Amino acid sequence: MNFNLSLETSVLIVVMMTSFLAPFMGSSINLAIPAIGAEFSGSTVFLSWVVSGYLLASAAFLLPFGRLADIIGRKKVLITGLILFSLFALLSGLAWSAESIIIFRVGHGIATSMIFGTGMAIITSVYPPQKRGFAIGVIASATYVGLSLGPVIGGLMVHYLGWRSIFYFSSLAGIIAAVLALWRLKGEWAGAKGEKFDLLGSLCYMLAITTILYGLSSVSTDSWGKYALGLGIILLGLFLFYESKHPYPILHIGLFRHNTIFAFSNLAAMINYSATFAVGFMVSLLLQVVMRIDSDVAGLILLSQPLIMALFSPYAGSISDRIEPRIVASIGMGLNTLGLFVFSFVTSSTPLWLLMVNLAIIGLGFALFSSPNNNAIMGSVEKQFYGVASSTLGTARLTGQAMSMAIVTLLLSVYVGGADLTQNHADLLLVGFRATFLVFTVLCAGGVLASLARGKMN
Repeated sequence: MNFNLSLETSVLIVVMMTSFLAPFMGSSINLAIPAIGAEFSGSTVFLSWVVSGYLLASAAFLLPFGRLADIIGRKKVLITGLILFSLFALLSGLAWSAESIIIFRVGHGIATSMIFGTGMAIITSVYPPQKRGFAIGVIASATYVGLSLGPVIGGLMVHYLGWRSIFYFSSLAGIIAAVLALWRLKGEWAGAKGEKFDLLGSLCYMLAITTILYGLSSVSTDSWGKYALGLGIILLGLFLFYESKHPYPILHIGLFRHNTIFAFSNLAAMINYSATFAVGFMVSLLLQVVMRIDSDVAGLILLSQPLIMALFSPYAGSISDRIEPRIVASIGMGLNTLGLFVFSFVTSSTPLWLLMVNLAIIGLGFALFSSPNNNAIMGSVEKQFYGVASSTLGTARLTGQAMSMAIVTLLLSVYVGGADLTQNHADLLLVGFRATFLVFTVLCAGGVLASLARGKMN
């Protein structure tokens, strides 16, 4: 019994660390975007690809790596991902051009997919159902602590040490997490050991996701964008058909056909992240470019959202162990919709306290949505599908995040174009800001319907 408790604690600590890393870097990078743009003379479209390239790679590789982890062992994939995460963080800090940092960020995204594809599956394998909601809530809280500290520490580091210091810090943290995982995680988890890896399906999936998200991001700036989008949709259809016939698919289509809770919970997650992920990126530009606020102060303002998320996520996870998760999650998405709608009316003279209150509303909404929704997904499948469910959830999250940045890239290219990110174009950026949040509001309102449509858990 003591061994089991020790194993639970060890797994929780390691997964908390890995759950902290990527959000910390992501929210830190939002504060570094203007500085990166100034050094490399980058346009708003280029700067959005510093974030989008990372997310696109994460989304494209997560499902294949999640399936591979089920076959060869989740700990192996987790530790390999942490090592590569540290390597590409270091290379990003050493970047010498706009092109090089985007390439290294893509590598960073691939490494992150190896981390995201394993953590939730390991937690679900170790913790019993009656304690799972709490554990998932704690992991969500660690994620939001990373989001909370990212703007504060990142803003200070950019202001005093330069933007490259964020990548060096993340590289060191990744190495520490890898060493801790090697030291504390005993044993291995491989729910599909001995099964074959679907290489052809994986390649088709990665090409489909990559071309769809690239097409969405570049349809207004690149003549090839619409062709890439069309090709991606065709590849996605072929992938789904192929997977429905394959004996060892990377994506079990039957889970979506016959499990309403699983299907609509994943859909709600993807929509929610599509509508909310880019909030930090856009508000960072608003504060630093339009309102001319220094990065260290902007970081403290952005703290309003993830701090509330970190405080309320464990509580929301525990509530979902007792109350129907769809109710709690749907209320959360409703609050998100309200907050996004308020942002669509922002001007250059909007009081900072109002921005902070609205960020806090979105943070509370996200906390109420995330942990209960994750609990609903993991609790809706049998034990042999934990790895698949974890990877699918991660894919929905990262695909939603990538779509969020694709929407930003598309709308900023329409309203701002290739203009440099300076105060000279602040008015254009503000118009694009309001239009983006109006689109996010409509999207999130649709997500509330998806959340309610999932039905009751047994």
